[in-house]
Amino acid sequence: MNLCVQISKKEAMSSSGVDGKVVRKKLNKVVLAYSGGLDTSVIVPWLRENYGCEVVCFTADVGQGLQELEGLEEKAKASGACQLVVKDLKEEFVRDFIFPCLRAGAIYERKYLLGTSMARPVIAKAMVDVAKEVGADAVSHGCTGKGNDQVRFELTFFALNPELSVVVPWREWEITGREDAIEYAIKHNVPVPVTKKSIYSRDRNLWHLSHEGDILEDPAVEPNEDMYMMSVSPENAPDQPEYLKIGIVSGLPVSINGKELSPASLLSELNEIGGRHGIGRVDMVENRLVGMKSRGVYETPGGTIIFTAARELESLTLDRETIQIKDSLALKYAELVYAGRWFDPLRESMDAFMKEITKTTTGTVTLKLYKGCVSVTGRESPNSLYRQDISSFESGDIYNQADAAGFIRLYGLPMRVRAMLDKGL
Repeated sequence: MNLCVQISKKEAMSSSGVDGKVVRKKLNKVVLAYSGGLDTSVIVPWLRENYGCEVVCFTADVGQGLQELEGLEEKAKASGACQLVVKDLKEEFVRDFIFPCLRAGAIYERKYLLGTSMARPVIAKAMVDVAKEVGADAVSHGCTGKGNDQVRFELTFFALNPELSVVVPWREWEITGREDAIEYAIKHNVPVPVTKKSIYSRDRNLWHLSHEGDILEDPAVEPNEDMYMMSVSPENAPDQPEYLKIGIVSGLPVSINGKELSPASLLSELNEIGGRHGIGRVDMVENRLVGMKSRGVYETPGGTIIFTAARELESLTLDRETIQIKDSLALKYAELVYAGRWFDPLRESMDAFMKEITKTTTGTVTLKLYKGCVSVTGRESPNSLYRQDISSFESGDIYNQADAAGFIRLYGLPMRVRAMLDKGL
């Protein structure tokens, strides 16, 4: 039987009525963000049962690893999907989402390099494209009602195709946990994943690996070392440092030790290098968009390396006020990305500013990696504003030290006037 064609039609959902019950409307075809795990596997028959619709599963390859993609088509069809669409988004993800954030210097709440926040809009964008390709009138995701990802997915859907209906099972169904999901799967002949469930909730892509849940829910408890997957413990990292030279053009990394690489290949190689030196571990308590605080542990080895390099090169190519304005805007930029507003005109306008302001940020930065630390040992740029003949302690023709006296008198004039007022002068 062709599941894409031969499915019974019935009324399906749209919104909540005044009595709290779900009011359903008819849908024809839904594109589901699909991982192959228990939750998204049971969403497939749930959509067919409650919406009478065809289900097209969509999986984005954003660098989560080949093991996560194995056997997905078989799983999807066994769950009742008529089709599985897989798209390799790694280069697009790094080039069009990670690199703009890198160029902007976007860091959320002092620590978080926005790994999941950047991945959701690229996935949601691809889902909108697939919906158009297969003629779907709705999209669906498996995010819970407590997290940030539901917002990131849905704001992207709204921005790119407001005519699509959005179905969110976790806000509608009566499944409350893993045991309920397993029972539903068995009842509907859905193969239950037999892999051992991790005690942590994880999200992995080419930029990072996040860990949440279990003992991490107590912010006073130190994570277990066996939790980490992308990086070795700094204590067990090599006893000899490793030096890297990162080539940067217009604020974006292009090469490692003189070897030019594509965006995704460059990041992948830096992940491997940084991981073996224990680089990029972050343990933080963050403020979720929905209001609660949550604790997460992140591994971002390659990202930490290129963030350090890009920021350091700016110390040569940007003047003081430009750096200050850029840093202040970076806070808002990070907030917009974290909140799922990637396609907001404000972020796009800020991105245009960041692109313009970093067009001279070209050069190389030499880094030393050693037991969890990234140290800068050198930086060079053909557009450097640093002039040794001016900065030297030796006398020079351009900078006359005697000029400092007048500058200080004028710069300090407001302070002198206030002091004179206080003393009655």
